[in-house]
Amino acid sequence: MTRLYFEDFKPGLLGEFGPREITRDEIIAFATEFDPQSMHLDEEAARETMLGGLSASGWHTCGVMMRMLCDWFILNSASMGANAIDEVKWLRPVRPGDQLTLRTTILETRASQGRPEMGFVSCLFEMLNASRETVMEMRSSLIMGRRAAPNRP
Repeated sequence: MTRLYFEDFKPGLLGEFGPREITRDEIIAFATEFDPQSMHLDEEAARETMLGGLSASGWHTCGVMMRMLCDWFILNSASMGANAIDEVKWLRPVRPGDQLTLRTTILETRASQGRPEMGFVSCLFEMLNASRETVMEMRSSLIMGRRAAPNRP
C-alpha cells in the first residue's frame, strides 16, 4: 500500500474495514480495568440495567475503533495525530459475539494556514454491527502531513 498523505483524502466515503468480533472475555477484561460498571462486568447484574444484558463499554468500542483505524490506514499514513474529538455517540449496545465493521467518511479537508507541512481531515467514523446498525459514531479531525510540504524527504 502506498503511504497516504493529506492530499490523498477527498470528501466522500473512504471505505470500510473489518469485521472484528467482540468477545465476552475482552468486554469483562476491559471493564475490570477501565470501566467497572455492572453492565460491563456481570451478565446477571447487567440484565437489570437499561442495557438489558452484558455490553461493551463505549470506551472499549472507541479503543477497538482506534485499533481498526491503525490497522486499516493510519500506520501507513503521514498521520500526525488528532487535535480533538468533536462528538462521540454510543447508539446501541455492543454484545459478546458482535462483529463490528468500521466505516469512515471524509467530511472535508483543510490545509493548515499557519503550518504548511500539515492539513486537517474531518471524518465521520461509524462502527456497525453485523445487522448494519450503527452502534457508535464519532466525528473527529485527523492531522495529516502533506506530501508537498517544505523540507519533506
